[in-house]
This record gives sequence, structure tokens and C-alpha cells, in this order.
Amino acid sequence: MTIKRLFDIPHYALEKYPKTDMFVTKYHGEWKKTSTQEFINEGNKISRGLLKLGIKPGDKIALITTNSRTEWAIMDFGLSQIGVVSVPVYPSISPEDYEFIFNNAEIQYCFVSDKELLNKVMKVKHNIPSLQGIFTFDKISGAANWSEIIDLGEDESTQIEVEDLSNAINTEDLATIIYTSGTTGRPKGVMLTNNNIVSNVLGSIPRIPKKKSLDYKETRALSFLPICHIFERMLFYLYQYNGFSLYFAESIEKMGENVKEVKPHYMTVVPRLVEKVYDKIYNTGSSAGGLKSKIFFWALNLITKKKSVSKPSGIQELIADKLVFSKWREGLGGEIITLVSGSAALSTRLNLMFQNAGIPILEGYGLTETSPVISVNSFEKMKVGTVGVPLDNLQVKIQEDGEITVKGPSVFKGYFQNDEMTREAFTEEGFFKTGDIGHIDSDGFLQITDRKKEMFKTSGGKYIAPQTIENLAKASKFIEQIMVVGDGEKMPCALVQPDFEFAKSWAMRNNLNIGSTPAEIANSPELKQRIEKEMDGINEHLGNWEKIKKIELTPEVWSIETGLLTPTLKLKRKAVKEKFIALYNKMYEHHE
Repeated sequence: MTIKRLFDIPHYALEKYPKTDMFVTKYHGEWKKTSTQEFINEGNKISRGLLKLGIKPGDKIALITTNSRTEWAIMDFGLSQIGVVSVPVYPSISPEDYEFIFNNAEIQYCFVSDKELLNKVMKVKHNIPSLQGIFTFDKISGAANWSEIIDLGEDESTQIEVEDLSNAINTEDLATIIYTSGTTGRPKGVMLTNNNIVSNVLGSIPRIPKKKSLDYKETRALSFLPICHIFERMLFYLYQYNGFSLYFAESIEKMGENVKEVKPHYMTVVPRLVEKVYDKIYNTGSSAGGLKSKIFFWALNLITKKKSVSKPSGIQELIADKLVFSKWREGLGGEIITLVSGSAALSTRLNLMFQNAGIPILEGYGLTETSPVISVNSFEKMKVGTVGVPLDNLQVKIQEDGEITVKGPSVFKGYFQNDEMTREAFTEEGFFKTGDIGHIDSDGFLQITDRKKEMFKTSGGKYIAPQTIENLAKASKFIEQIMVVGDGEKMPCALVQPDFEFAKSWAMRNNLNIGSTPAEIANSPELKQRIEKEMDGINEHLGNWEKIKKIELTPEVWSIETGLLTPTLKLKRKAVKEKFIALYNKMYEHHE
């Protein structure tokens, strides 16, 4: 069968890869499996139930879940096959952003996972005239449950209506509106058609390796990134297409536990998570003490010296793999074929280290507006430090100023109700402007150097690319987050959020009293001096105009909750600067 629309994918999976555990979610300590046939049956009930509610093609329904789960998948299928536009929303955004999105998209019904999200939406419900009802996945006293829609759709006699609507859906019809969090301003509604996402799934499939000896019935992927994010969502469709079982992790906090239970073959990751996994490995190895720590550091030193990816060779590397790196792989379940990394730049050092420890990482690149993958590495064509070769069905053009632009079937339709912003997003030739700076090397690999919008000029007229410096700095154990500043100033400086836990253990090892609260730790002269030493090492790799001249340590954790990071853990630069303006002024000796 030919796949042209999103809802064709489960039907293809049923025909080619029927299985008992298409989706698996943990409820009250037990993994509950949903078969391919059950998934389609439940999705059909949702479609029929919504039609009875009076929903029609083109209407908008919001889906919000704290953690990805089977109910979200069933809703997505049920909506798409009757032409309803899904609007997946991040659980972590503010009630004000919910209000803006719901009004902008004219949301009629909303499905939320739990009580906390229900309360969040209820806070602003009275300001959203289009919102007719809210349903929950969890059973909550006094709240309408999603099972009511399933009950409404039990009668199969109206299935012909569902099929008629499905047959009328065109590949170019709008499938979803995804509101990008953005590092500045109000969210923008990215309109993606069926063809946008389907063409991206089909274009990405050849890049994801399969193990010939592994039966599809045994193949598992673990999902813990927000499914409202297009990166995770596109892979959610790709896994279905390939007949992989998709297990939804309970939460990022329980990921370690879930990985050991599921033993996945595939996982999508963001660089911050890879950094955290490595930090945990490093802390375990360094605190083991005695001979164990000596062996750990010896093995680490061995692979850190490797400048390219290769299997263990020679007696030393084989011993290191047996004693140390096999434990790393066990920590990720022991069966990983590959991790797929996206959303931000992955440090080349960490990428090489994981690959040489036998944990492959395929780093890719894309945006919500490109559904999302523009390029991704594969086992056949890989170059660490790049984001791979562009997909075969896309055309990538580097503009004169270095900006990466792209044209092809997965490039979005436009921003919802914002023609002006849509026009500004494209070149005269119809290429989408990514806002990223990069180049394609002689082997055809795409390399990202910075965000166009984030580059700034010092008062001396020199351009600074902050992300490059920040990625170097985050390799330090002492630095959890860093933001390079200096737009219009005489020199670049940096605001640094220390890794407070690591700082405490460092102080203990060195018999230093740096306090216990983030505020006390950030105020420690000894710690600041130590981090300045780290920055000196980083400055050695930078041009004179790029060297970080001063730093200040911030007294609190930068997080989504504090409004300093986006839901995909990117810096909200404006918010960080505003929050720590006193420290910024201190570095530049500005007097308020």
C-alpha cells in the first residue's frame, strides 16, 4: 500500500507488521500492551465518537500530556483520519501561553493527561470562547474522561462515515499545528500537512539502521522526549512504519529504570541528556575508589585519545571494553542499536566517546518548520562533528551570508494566521530560511556553526558565535549551563550556572567550605576561581576577540520552570539576561 497520509501508517503496520505490543505504557507499576489491531479499533472509536460530538474536518483539538502515553497515540490517529487538525501543546508552558495558543488556533476540545494539566487549562478556560470541553486521560473526580468519547464511538454502524472522510483527505491537507516555544516572543503556529511529515518519515527511513538478525516482533524503541515535539513525533511514525514496538517511558527521571526494563534497540535523545548520562557514568566511575577508579580513568583516557570512530582493536582496547564500556552499554539496557540525537548541537568529544564505547549516536538536524529532519548521519555515511548529509528528497542551499536554506516536500505550509511572518521565512526562490549558519563540506556533510539570530557584534565590530563557545564550555564538569554575552559591549563575558552537585563533591574532596545552597555556592570565591581556570583552558581554543574575559556565577538553577529554558532545553537568552542583569552589569561595570 502507498503511504500518503499520517493515518495510512498504522494500516500499513497492521498489514505488514502486526504485533501484540505496538504501543506499551506503564500504569500503576505495570506495562500495558496495545496491539496493532486494538490501536486501530480504539482510534476508530475516537473518530466515530468525535463525529457524534459534532466535530468536523478542519476543526482543531489540543492534546497535552505530561509524559507520552498510548492514549495520545490513539487520539492522534483518531483525529487525523477524519481530517481534524491536532494541536499538540507542551505541558510545561505557562497558562498564559495556553490561552494564547487556544485562542489563536480556535481550539474546540482539549485532551489532557492529568489533574495538574487540567487545573492549568481550567485557569484560563473562561478566556477561551471557542473551548467547548476538556477531557482527561487519567480518571479524575468531576472531570470528563476520554473514555466517554470511546463509549460514544462504540457503534460501528457509523464507520462508513469515517472511511468516507478518510478517503477525501488529501496529502496537502493540514494535519497539525505545532506551536514552537521560541526563545523570544509569543509561540508561532507551524502548519504541517500530511505530506510534510510523511515525506520526512520516508526520507529518514534509509538513515536508521536495522539489524538483519532481529525480528520486527522483538524490536523495541523507548520514547521519553515530549511527543508534542516534532523530532520525537516524526520518529513515533517512523517506528510504526518499521513495525517497532514503542514503549513510553514514565518520565525522564525514571528513564534509567525504564531502560533496564525495556532494553530498547532505539532511543531518541537530546544533547543535554547525553551530557547527563555521561556525568552519571563519570561520577560513578570516579567515586568507586581504589582499583575500580584507576581502571575507569585508564579506559576513559584510552578512548579520549581516539580521533575517529572504530571498534576496539589491540589488547588494551579490548580489555577496556570488557571491563568498562560493556557496563556503559548495560546501563542503557545492553541492546542499543543506535541513539538518534537532535534538537541542539552534540559535543564532538562526547559523540566520539560514546561511539567508541560501542554506543552509536546518529546526530541529525532540523526544525519544526521542516518536519523536522533536514540532514542526519547514518552508519553508511557518518562524520562526527557534522549533522550528516541532507535527506535525498531535500535541496539545501547555503546563502551568501552562510545561512542554511532548504526546499522540499517536508518544508511547512506557513505560520498559522500570520502571512507576514510566513513571507519573511522564505527567500525569493522559495527556500526556507533556517536562521542557522553553516556549510556543506567537500564530502557533502552539513556542519552547523551557529544561530544567525544569536550571533552578535562587540563594540569593536567583531562577530561572536556564542553557541560554539558554550558547547566547548559545557564539556566541563563544573558548568551545567552557560550563556555568552557581549552584544555591543567591548568584550565577550559569560553568565555561568555551576553544576551545584558536582561543585559540592569537588569542595568535599578538597576540604573546602563553599556552602550548601545554590546562592552560597555561587558566591564562593574558590569555585569562581576554579571555573575561571576552566575558562582559561577553553580560551586557548578561541581567537583573541572571542576569549571570555569575565564570568559571573548565577545563584539558581536554569530550568523550564524558572522560565530560563525552552521546553526543548534551549536557552531563553533574553530571559536569562533580564533575570541576572545585576551580574551582567557587574561584569561590564555598568552603573544602574
